[in-house]
Amino acid sequence: MSFAEWMRRRSEPDWTAVVEHPFAAALCDGSLPEAAMRSYLVQDHQFLDDALALLGSALAKADRRESRRRIAGGIGAVTDEVTGYFRRAFDALGVPEAERERARRDEAAEAFHQLISDTVARGDYADVLSVLVVVEWSYLGWAQRAPQPRPTGADPLLPGRAEPVRDFVQAEWISLHDNPEFVAWVDWLRAELDRVGGELDERDQAHCLRLFQQATRCERDFFDAHWPG
Repeated sequence: MSFAEWMRRRSEPDWTAVVEHPFAAALCDGSLPEAAMRSYLVQDHQFLDDALALLGSALAKADRRESRRRIAGGIGAVTDEVTGYFRRAFDALGVPEAERERARRDEAAEAFHQLISDTVARGDYADVLSVLVVVEWSYLGWAQRAPQPRPTGADPLLPGRAEPVRDFVQAEWISLHDNPEFVAWVDWLRAELDRVGGELDERDQAHCLRLFQQATRCERDFFDAHWPG
């Protein structure tokens, strides 16, 4: 069993609770209320800086040139694709600028922020990967459960759009986390964690597991905080 898979299995039942969360299920089938999606995105947007800090820490602490190059590509995806999505989604949902940039983190978001900040400040490469893998792999997990065929929400700025705003906002959020490039990125992160984690002693592996479990719990709490059910 790979190191990443071992940690995933040791993070049950929280892991399954994330990828099968009713919030994610409702997002994927289009039944999530727009107000819930709006509040979730406003809070999730606060993680953009955290994501860049986590990736930047991985870039700085990576032990191989090829790893740094791959991580640099992940930074580009966050700064371009994800940032662009948030801008267009907030425009479509009528989220004012002040709320986009200066929203107060809710309790679940603050706990996750503290975990990421502590890992960036004090963690080594394996620690950073342990948290980063949860962030990316868990999102791939729930997005891949979206019904087929996937919704094809159009960009709200294009003329002739037939789908309501919520279709665009939810459909593109799914596709951002389940496409060939993102799947390849998650596969690489898992393989990288397997490589680095396999060289650790038992105590350091246990430390990585605690971080992985804590991040998984944070993901679950974050969905719970925005689920109106």
